[in-house]
Amino acid sequence: MDVQNVSSISQADTLENMGEFWDTHDFTDFNNLDAPDVAYQTACAVPIEADLLSALEQHARRHGVQVETLVNL
Repeated sequence: MDVQNVSSISQADTLENMGEFWDTHDFTDFNNLDAPDVAYQTACAVPIEADLLSALEQHARRHGVQVETLVNL
């Protein structure tokens, strides 16, 4: 890690130092109620047969959308 990649909480500049810090600390030690919420999305992988995936890919390509968009619609 270079100077710009110093951990904001532990101030560790290497992964090893960061690991040592979190071995003795817990994230609840740094409960900052003023910190903004972090937006995230949950993804889920669902196994499907190869023929169905191929058909989805072709259909998505025809309509100019990603397979994920087509499935979500």
